[in-house]
Amino acid sequence: MGVDQEMTARSVGSGDTDVLATPVIVRLVEQAALIALRGWLPPELTTVGTSVQMTHAAPTAVRGLIDVSVWLEPGTDRTLQFGFEADDGMGVVARGTHERVIVDRATFLERAESRRAAAHSRRKHGR
Repeated sequence: MGVDQEMTARSVGSGDTDVLATPVIVRLVEQAALIALRGWLPPELTTVGTSVQMTHAAPTAVRGLIDVSVWLEPGTDRTLQFGFEADDGMGVVARGTHERVIVDRATFLERAESRRAAAHSRRKHGR
């Protein structure tokens, strides 16, 4: 994938330089994990990201290329552990792990809505 201006630290607000932003690498890792999981879960289930541990060790300039690879590591029945590397053609610029948890889609969305409603009520009543 080509690195463009919208992917820079300056553009996403994570720094003041025009190089590939760390949060963008996280986004690319999550996207790669989702692509790797396509077709493996029934439609009522999905995965949600719960953690990322990453070392971002080298800069990638605008118009550079970035390739993110993910692989599934041993996890549990509900927790999926991915290892990952991001490479810009000169070598690995970032590596780490990404965890995703398998959830029931409807239950997860209901929980999110319940939390939103409770937070709204707390703010409305000054708590």
